[in-house]
Amino acid sequence: MAAVAASPAAAAEDQELQREAVPGLESQRRQIENGENGRGRPLQAGESWFLVEQHWYQKWEEYVQGGDQDSSTSPGCINNAGLFEDQVNWRLKKGLVEGEDYVLLPAAAWHYLVNWYGLEHGQPPVERKVVELPGIQKVEVYPVELLLVQHSDMDTAHTAQFSHTDSLDLVLHTAREQFLVSPQEETRLWIKNAEGSFERLCNTHVTVLDAALKTGQVVIMETRNKDGTWPSAQPHAMNSATEEEEDFQGQPGICGLTNLGNTCFMNSALQCLSNVPQLTEYFLKNRYLEELNFCNPLGMKGEIAEAYADLVKQAWSGHHRSIVPHVFKTKVGHFASQFLGYQQHDSQELLSFLLDGLHEDLNRVKKKEYVELCDAAGRPDQEVAQEAWQNHKRRNDSVIVDTFHGLFKSTLVCPDCGNVSVTFDPFCYLSVPLPVSHKRVMEVFFVSMDPRRKPEQMMVADVFSHRFYKIYQLEESLSSILDRDDIFIYEVSGRAAIGENSREDVVLPIYLRERTPARDYNNSYYGLMLFGHPLLVSVPRDRLSWDALYHILLYRLSRYVTRPSSDDEDDGDEKDLEDKDTLPKPGHVAGSSSQDPGLEQAGPSSGVAGGSRAPVDNSPGPSHWPQRARRKHLFTLQTVNSNGTSDRSTFNEDTHGVSFSSQPYIAIDWEPEMKKRYYDEVEAEGYVKHDCVGYVLKKAPVRLQECIELFTTVETLEKENPWYCPTCKQHQLATKKLDLWMLPETLIIHLKRFSYTKFSREKLDTLVEFPIRDLDFSEFVIKPQNESAPELYKYDLIAVSNHYGGLRDGHYTTFACNKDSGQWHYFDDNSVSPVTENQIESKAAYVLFYQRQDVARRLQPQPGFSERPASPACGIPPSSEFMDVN
Repeated sequence: MAAVAASPAAAAEDQELQREAVPGLESQRRQIENGENGRGRPLQAGESWFLVEQHWYQKWEEYVQGGDQDSSTSPGCINNAGLFEDQVNWRLKKGLVEGEDYVLLPAAAWHYLVNWYGLEHGQPPVERKVVELPGIQKVEVYPVELLLVQHSDMDTAHTAQFSHTDSLDLVLHTAREQFLVSPQEETRLWIKNAEGSFERLCNTHVTVLDAALKTGQVVIMETRNKDGTWPSAQPHAMNSATEEEEDFQGQPGICGLTNLGNTCFMNSALQCLSNVPQLTEYFLKNRYLEELNFCNPLGMKGEIAEAYADLVKQAWSGHHRSIVPHVFKTKVGHFASQFLGYQQHDSQELLSFLLDGLHEDLNRVKKKEYVELCDAAGRPDQEVAQEAWQNHKRRNDSVIVDTFHGLFKSTLVCPDCGNVSVTFDPFCYLSVPLPVSHKRVMEVFFVSMDPRRKPEQMMVADVFSHRFYKIYQLEESLSSILDRDDIFIYEVSGRAAIGENSREDVVLPIYLRERTPARDYNNSYYGLMLFGHPLLVSVPRDRLSWDALYHILLYRLSRYVTRPSSDDEDDGDEKDLEDKDTLPKPGHVAGSSSQDPGLEQAGPSSGVAGGSRAPVDNSPGPSHWPQRARRKHLFTLQTVNSNGTSDRSTFNEDTHGVSFSSQPYIAIDWEPEMKKRYYDEVEAEGYVKHDCVGYVLKKAPVRLQECIELFTTVETLEKENPWYCPTCKQHQLATKKLDLWMLPETLIIHLKRFSYTKFSREKLDTLVEFPIRDLDFSEFVIKPQNESAPELYKYDLIAVSNHYGGLRDGHYTTFACNKDSGQWHYFDDNSVSPVTENQIESKAAYVLFYQRQDVARRLQPQPGFSERPASPACGIPPSSEFMDVN
């Protein structure tokens, strides 16, 4: 179509309309300058500013300063072509300088100029935001350009610009939109560093600036596999196995855990926790992603929560028969050094650590305020309890608190002034004691003087490594004797007594030693080695001489020591069978050795020799002691220290017998040939087993309710843990009573089977009878109850951690009820098998998980109800995580 020229009248009309639309040049200048560069006011974070090419702006300034609105010097449309590298992507040239290449105009000034002069056709406005950087606010001329890629396709990149103050959530959201990821899929971000390594961007709530992202950096979005694993966590050698696992479809939650080496305790705790329905739903529906707390100094930077979430996702994907919890084990060891390595541990201790770690990693309180704990001071329980719970929630608010935390009432009473202190304290689980019978079965070895007579006086000793470890006083408690100790009971004379002041018989501890050649350069040194069982022998004080003692001992040993025959007396070996002149004649020593630990601490306590057996002494009593000395002596006698390791001189023999200045220990020293010839080792180790040996004290089963009653019973504090009474101003052994005030949704009950005291360490294998359904706590909760809601106090069992074996060894397994099917299963590391309810109760039950009945009903899916998945997010970069993208 041909162009038609406008008439002179029409042209004049257009010029007039333009003059009316555009203000006068002086007015333009004033309007622009009043808003230009934010003069007269500070920059405001988030407000928009626009770049204008410096050359055009200078032409405009000259135009308005000339004052001639009809001048041919009009700048025309705004043209920023000189600011761009190209006219396709409209990317700014690098290194542009304000005042030389461009000017910055606030939004109002920009819009004025566009309205008056227009913008060159096709050019985009160059809009930039004011950002608040550390210590300064400035217009962000150059935003960060990131290259977004998918883990499954590292070659296809999408370029996107972000402000330094944009959060990583926006980066993730942009990537999800660009790559068309559905809302149900979970994603996370990685960055590729300059050196080619990959690092997680865990905390998506931080800014691009805080994450130190730079223009040109590659950001990888990874999407979780349908089997709950992450592609970056799969070794290439396992790709085919992974595909097979994804093809497998089983019941979600019915998944074993590989034993990495003594990690059955961890597997048991994880299986129990995994079968707490509301906690597992919290992770499966990604609600944890928005609550990961990366700044909590008491937490673990979200790493424990993420590692546990990965386990739950895999176990409940239905695509695994068993999974390997290696990453989780490594995380636990990193944050709790007691679980480093592969030693056996306690499932309850691991559970306690895990609950605390999950709580702090998911704590909704980002900055904990100081809260002063207040005593009741006579106020009503309701008021004090509510205050305590509110104070607890001000510092601790997480899914763990929602699920597992309850409230105790603790009452302390001073035994002196009667002051009563009442506090309310939160708890995460109940550690309840088991009723223990005070009866004990002890095996002892009895050594008689004369088995034909009833013993009149006996002494009790702990024998260890052929020595007396301890000789007990009659008034000592049986609790001081450990089950592992070898206890000997010796019959002594009815007149016997230990001590210098006694005028009756003296009781002498007797050791047996054998002289053995020790290796040296000339074989001239002989050592002495203890053997056999020691003896306690009564000797009349007024007849205590070396010669008399020799014959008394010879008679006491007569059951297993053969007396020399007349032929032996005449055999020619006079050198070895010399008469009593070979007996030692120690000189008088005043006082006792300062190195002698005495009877009460006589020897090391590093262990117990196995297989100790006591001799049965059939020798007659003191009235039948022989008066005639034999010519030849089978052994020699020597006073020794309480360990029997070094000789001492504590005897002083004179015409009135032998006196001593401290408790003597006597050693019977044998030459090897004499011992071999006259000492019967088999007979010496012989014993007669009484009919009562092997008696087992039957333990009656106890009800779980009895354990809870015992838990709430008044007790007196131990000496090691006294209470400071504010009235008396001193520590007191107060009485303490714990009561249950408020119970949680899921109640964990720890049966205290492992008993550790200063005297004993044992495992209680008492059968605790616990209900599967309808465990009623209404009689134990002292808070005024809502009679219209009895289900608030009734619980059903959902999981049990079992321990089989003893203290130093053992094995942990789990019974758990699947939240979806309602079927009970037995989890034994890799192995999982269905069980019936009547198989669950056993002596192995260690930690019980109960769910409140109202919670179970609340969690039942409603018809037609579907929950919208939480928006995906991730969390703070741990330096230890790296991605495999090859």
